[in-house]
Amino acid sequence: MSKDYYQLLGVSKNASADEIKKAFRKLAHEHHPDKHGGSDAKFKEINEAYQVLSNPEKRKQYDQFGSNFESAGGPGGFNWQDINRGGGFGAGANFDFGDLGDLGDLFGGVFGGGGRRRGGPAQGNDVQFVTAIDFGEAVFGTEKTLRFEKRVPCSRCEGSGAEPGAKVSTCKTCGGNGQVEQMQRTILGAMRTVGVCPTCQGEGRTAEKQCTKCRGRGSEPGVRELKVKIPAGIDDRQTLRLQGEGEPGERGGPPGDLLLTVQVRPDKRFTRKGQSLYTTREISLPLAALGGKVTLETLDGEVKFKVPAGTQSGVIFTLEGKGVHHLRGKSRGDLYVTVHVKTPEKLSRKEREALKGLPASKGEEVDVGWL
Repeated sequence: MSKDYYQLLGVSKNASADEIKKAFRKLAHEHHPDKHGGSDAKFKEINEAYQVLSNPEKRKQYDQFGSNFESAGGPGGFNWQDINRGGGFGAGANFDFGDLGDLGDLFGGVFGGGGRRRGGPAQGNDVQFVTAIDFGEAVFGTEKTLRFEKRVPCSRCEGSGAEPGAKVSTCKTCGGNGQVEQMQRTILGAMRTVGVCPTCQGEGRTAEKQCTKCRGRGSEPGVRELKVKIPAGIDDRQTLRLQGEGEPGERGGPPGDLLLTVQVRPDKRFTRKGQSLYTTREISLPLAALGGKVTLETLDGEVKFKVPAGTQSGVIFTLEGKGVHHLRGKSRGDLYVTVHVKTPEKLSRKEREALKGLPASKGEEVDVGWL
């Protein structure tokens, strides 16, 4: 199925070269896969469209062949697969990458050529852990002591990766910058790239001898014990990110994070939906008919609740502020109590006599039996 390159870039068929370039720059920044919410597939599509519409000859061919452009082949025919294989845009194609300014950083992530990369030792891995808490603890919050396995800073080199006493000098490859530059030929032409130094791994210095315990990594297997405050209002299977509590980075690099997933044990008495709690309460027929007070169970303890006379089975009462705490606020949701009127299965003669005086509904014939 053919693609509408003008529509992909959001420009008209009469758009100028500057308008096309401006639209492409905006979309490239928006959809770059290294950005939050970016899309590799969308990014390639808009780049494909730009390569055609920014080239006067290819644009003319596209306008001429229309929906058959992709399969037209022949001289100057466009084939995205050829580009992915590094075939470029045919003889004489020349793309001025610098003309797009800071988009040089964006294209590296998609085609593997690499834009600028920050130097420095690699960040440590994130650690995932699951803990279970009670229903009430999720509502009011709690504190848990976690004990889990992860890599910890090496006890011999204290995370440096160098053997204690070994001489540490400036890296000769990068001159202490932690980065090296190189010219790389890409589908868009020659491009200067900056990457992490392969000798010092971005640290900027090298040790005469690596640590004999961790072999230069700077970390070793260990166990971490950590007290964690779980906020009130957390829901089942929500995940907390605890920054810096993951594994240490190599050669003193920044640590990763701890991703703590909370599992909430169910409560037979209550059902939760967001910040609201739901429960049921059975009441007697006399209480429903005559009204009175009933004891209701909440997560805050028992409370007395007034039941008005003539309460019907299935009526829902609301107890404000007896629900779940909002995760990012001080307010609480409500507790909704559905009452069910219990009808006695067996009645004494006296009880039947008392009920005999109650009026029946229209169309009913009450069998009072032998009184």
